[in-house]
Amino acid sequence: YSIMSIPSEGIGSIPRPENLQNALATNNIDEIKELQIIAIRDTIEKLLEITNGEYPISDGEQSKPSFVTYPIAGLSNLSSGGVVIPFEDGHTRQLPVITSGPFEYSSYAVEFYKQAKAIAPPGTKIKQAVIAPSAITLLYPTNPIEGYTRDEFVQDVIKSGVKDIRLLLDEGADSIQVDFTEGRLSLKLDPSGGLLKQFLDINDKVFQSFSDEERSKIGIHICPGADHDSTHSADIEYDSLIPSIFSLSCKRFYFQLKSEKYPDKALQSIKDNIRPDQLVFIGVIDVNNPLVESIEEVAEFVENAAKFIPIKQLGTTDDCGFSPFADDDSTPREIAFAKIKARIEGTKLASKKLFNK
Repeated sequence: YSIMSIPSEGIGSIPRPENLQNALATNNIDEIKELQIIAIRDTIEKLLEITNGEYPISDGEQSKPSFVTYPIAGLSNLSSGGVVIPFEDGHTRQLPVITSGPFEYSSYAVEFYKQAKAIAPPGTKIKQAVIAPSAITLLYPTNPIEGYTRDEFVQDVIKSGVKDIRLLLDEGADSIQVDFTEGRLSLKLDPSGGLLKQFLDINDKVFQSFSDEERSKIGIHICPGADHDSTHSADIEYDSLIPSIFSLSCKRFYFQLKSEKYPDKALQSIKDNIRPDQLVFIGVIDVNNPLVESIEEVAEFVENAAKFIPIKQLGTTDDCGFSPFADDDSTPREIAFAKIKARIEGTKLASKKLFNK
């Protein structure tokens, strides 16, 4: 990034094209693979057109089953009946449980990155999202597995979590974003903060496996969920979460903010807790609202954030992915791209105003 511009990155998922959605519904594997490649190419072309190659892009997660389940796709030691995540509109998502050990991810995010890298023009900056290892630890059942303790499972998850990031760094990813939507949810499940502390400890053990320089490319994404235009934990106060988030040893932080009820309250908490070596990307796009933000609206939101966050530590992003689960078609694809364009143009406008002061 230019030292005279505010960085901007997407979170990850973009709604899949309608033909791919239809193929996923019929589970036609050959057709799905072919359409996924077409969707990735189209996504990359559209994002490069919007960003003019000045900002990192992603593959829009066009071939991910979901942001959370890619590491367990195809595993044979899974069963139904895991943690249920209720959303505000009444729908739920349910995780599976593991039935035996040892555990290792069935696939790693580097495969999505390689696919995008092969399609994008040489030199394109590509970021990649990975799931937080803490989310995967939710797969351990309530009743212990004989011969395989929860502690053993957590250690296996941490090893896979480190490998997920290491492979991406080795392959040249511009940055790696760890999706930690369960962070805010944990305070709903356990208001005492005990579960949140467990999650943070697990994730930081992963981050501490990397050098200081490597951690400058690693970030964590916090949001209250975004699935079928609904959230799972927006009612949890942000300031009860933010101070502990900044204790993590990664260097990038992506916060949902545009849809936040009291954004200034969250910004004040960020101001009170941010360290000099940390970069904060604030959400300036509400992915659950079909109304496309204006360029001026985005710029004003960024300018307000700059009253709390030093400009050299400030970036912009979307509140969340537009379609974290492959079957989420609540947002039209063209609306997602229009919102991304508003983010980029609004960030550029804010940069001009703030750096010319």
